[in-house]
Amino acid sequence: MPGWYVARMPDAPPPWSLVDSTPLVDCAVFQVSRDRARSPRTGREYDFYRLEASDWVNVVPVTPAGDIVLVRQYRHGARRSTIEIPGGIVDPGETPAEAAARECLEETGYGGGTIRSLGVVNPNPALFGNRCHTFLAEGVVPVGEVRNDGAEETTVEVASPAELEGYVAGGEVDHALVIAALYWLQRERRAEKP
Repeated sequence: MPGWYVARMPDAPPPWSLVDSTPLVDCAVFQVSRDRARSPRTGREYDFYRLEASDWVNVVPVTPAGDIVLVRQYRHGARRSTIEIPGGIVDPGETPAEAAARECLEETGYGGGTIRSLGVVNPNPALFGNRCHTFLAEGVVPVGEVRNDGAEETTVEVASPAELEGYVAGGEVDHALVIAALYWLQRERRAEKP
C-alpha cells in the first residue's frame, strides 16, 4: 500500500564477554551472583547481579465444565493474600510437565485430564536466567487433598472465565507470571476458534 512501510529492526547488540562470576548468597529458592562483564562496544567492565533459580511452572487447570481452578495464598513479598493459578519450582529430575501436574495436585487437590504446554517466558531477563513454563491442564477433577505443609498454605477457588477476567480487570489477580499464563490461554482459545 502506498505510504506504508515496514521498519527494519536494528541488529541485536553483540553479547558481552563474561569476565568473572562470583556467588554471593544462597537463598534456597534462588542464588545471587555478581557477574563482571565487558562491553563489546567500549571494552569497559561493569558489575551485574543475577538471580539463579530452577525453572518454574504455572498451570491453568480447567474443569470439564470450563471453569478455572485458582488458589489463594499469602505471599510474603507482597505481604498480602493473592489469587493465582497453581505453580512452583521444577524439581531436579522432573520435566516441566511433571512439575505442572504435581504442583496442580499439591496446591489444589485437582488432577487427571490432559496437560500440554502453552508457552515459555523468562520471568525478568534483566535479573533471571531461568524460564517459566506454562501448561494447560484440561479436564481436571478433585482427586486428592490440598497439601498445606505449613510453609505454603492455599485455599482453592473455582471461577468461571468471566469471573477470572473480572479478577484480572479489577486488579485482584496481579501476579505478572499469572497474567502471562492467562495471555497464553487466551491466545490458545483464539486459535481454536474457526
